[in-house]
Amino acid sequence: MTDLNQPEPDGAMLLDQLLDALNRFVILPSQEATWSVALWIAATHAQPAWAHAPRLVIKAPEKRCGKSRLLDVVEATCHAPVITVNASPAAVYRSVTGDPPTLLVDEADTIFGAKDGNEDLRGLLNAGHQRNRPALRYDANSGTVESIPTFAMAALAGIGSMPDTIEDRAVVVRMRRRLPGESVAPFRNRRDRKPLRRLAAALNEWLRANLADLEAAEPPMPVEDRAADTWEPLVAVADLAGGHWPDRARAAVVALTEAAQDNGAPSTRIRLLTDCRTAFGRDTALPTGVLLDRLKSDPEAPWIDHGPTGLTAMKLAVLLREYDIKSGNVRFPDGSQSKGYQRADFADAWARYCPEDERPADVEAAVLPFDPRGGRPSRPSRPVAGQPWDGSDRGTAQAVPPPTRGTA
Repeated sequence: MTDLNQPEPDGAMLLDQLLDALNRFVILPSQEATWSVALWIAATHAQPAWAHAPRLVIKAPEKRCGKSRLLDVVEATCHAPVITVNASPAAVYRSVTGDPPTLLVDEADTIFGAKDGNEDLRGLLNAGHQRNRPALRYDANSGTVESIPTFAMAALAGIGSMPDTIEDRAVVVRMRRRLPGESVAPFRNRRDRKPLRRLAAALNEWLRANLADLEAAEPPMPVEDRAADTWEPLVAVADLAGGHWPDRARAAVVALTEAAQDNGAPSTRIRLLTDCRTAFGRDTALPTGVLLDRLKSDPEAPWIDHGPTGLTAMKLAVLLREYDIKSGNVRFPDGSQSKGYQRADFADAWARYCPEDERPADVEAAVLPFDPRGGRPSRPSRPVAGQPWDGSDRGTAQAVPPPTRGTA
């Protein structure tokens, strides 16, 4: 590991030393992930400058992937670490001050997997991403409402994914087990923590001397919206350090953001929107029963086991209502009517939440309401209501199979 006793190194050299420490004790999945962790650690020393407190999510599919070892190095090099394993929510809340510590949570999957007992801590971790989101508590003894700060950077390590509300605000690192030929130095707390704390002190001195510049910084970002909020402190630190770090930071932003998008599981509602688009095919309207049958025809989809009785018409309506999609009485080409959904009502939600990379050539015609008077090209029909859809096109001439009159 690089000598940590060099006199007054500049910011880039300090980040290089931090990178050396990470590579000495941990094998991360990519160099971009290692750069990201180094910048996240450095950013903890300048928390008073940030408008957002990015989370660091360290997750793995199984045990013995290096999560806890990485958390050891983070704890030794970050600003004012507070370990929250087995800590009461009240104690954690009282630890967050105007100049916040860095919250570290090992085995975070046990917190978010619990059905009760951790709501206060979950609330702190969700609210603390943005400044000026205090928790309010009523003090019965004094008869007053107390405002408790929540803003603090936090690192969470655990098996499996964290809730979307956490990962959407986080730098996400997916750890893996080492291959037989990969090796790292053993981490010994008595021996290794002291020089790492000296490095932490040097990082703190450098960044605290530049808080005004960091607070005013508006670095050009390769991402937008919440991702930009999350990554901006890390890029600001890299720009302040200079050298190769600005390029490294932006390369890390792009790589880890793309990885999160590729590997992140969509929410239940987003999955439903996507599956509804597949179920509609080119049809302009579907009876509710037909839509449900098609959704449940995919054995890998969650809709058969969605709740005790699977996805029902009422549950479907509740899920879609959040996107202002409602069922109604639909008249079909044979003159019958039944409760169902119009494809056009989904168009706005599809465009906003799950846009397709490529639109089919006839998509504009596909989203128009069905005109029973003709003027539309003939198209394959879908299976009849009550039969599972295998994704194939059979038959011709009508957009929707005639439903049984009055069915839903």
